[in-house]
Amino acid sequence: MTPLRFPALLLAGLLATAPLAAAAQDRVLVFSKTAKFRHESIPVAVATLQRLAAAEGMAVDATEDADVFTAANLARYRVVVFASTTGDVLNEAQQAAMEGFVRGGGGFVGVHAAADTEYDWPWYGRLVGAYFKNHPPGLQSTHVQPEHDGQPVGARWPITDELYNYRANPRPQVRVIATVDEREYEGGQMGDDHPIAWCHAFDGGRSWYTGWGHEAAVYADANVVAHLLGGLRYAAGRSDDC
Repeated sequence: MTPLRFPALLLAGLLATAPLAAAAQDRVLVFSKTAKFRHESIPVAVATLQRLAAAEGMAVDATEDADVFTAANLARYRVVVFASTTGDVLNEAQQAAMEGFVRGGGGFVGVHAAADTEYDWPWYGRLVGAYFKNHPPGLQSTHVQPEHDGQPVGARWPITDELYNYRANPRPQVRVIATVDEREYEGGQMGDDHPIAWCHAFDGGRSWYTGWGHEAAVYADANVVAHLLGGLRYAAGRSDDC
């Protein structure tokens, strides 16, 4: 009987570990194509997102090639990130593939100028939550107020970055997770309620957006890094807390 025991034990061990080996690794596609203004911070943004996703055990592909937006290719991914994209970056077929990805349960993360993208694609505007309107000149210093279920939570934290005004307040359609105080800087146009980051379930998938990310230095801010990590986790369905 002894010669048969080792193969039997080996087979049992392989069967026990097979589900782990066969488990599909979540993949993230970081897309940073620009058709209008191009942010110098994009390489830093992409590198930060790659590092955060990798720390979560997710494989990352970064590209500016819109041809990757096909139904077959997007089916490989759990999350698609638009990292400071601008202008019209996808054609109609590519847009349809992105819509199908989200409707199939995919996650979306929009960073900064993702809101300054695809103005003639209404579905995308609803996915992001709001379109960019304008911003005050230069960089502004303010405090971020984290929020949960419409109530402030935790301590405010300082930041210096470019602060977007949006064409409409997204609050009625999304779950706001951070606001800024327009009394602390010049050029705000949204009044007493100025959301800067939010998330929402949308069309079968999940969407998370942050207005931070113009300045490369913000990607070294521990608060921003934690913020982005929360967005990736939410979009990937790893957390309901965005």
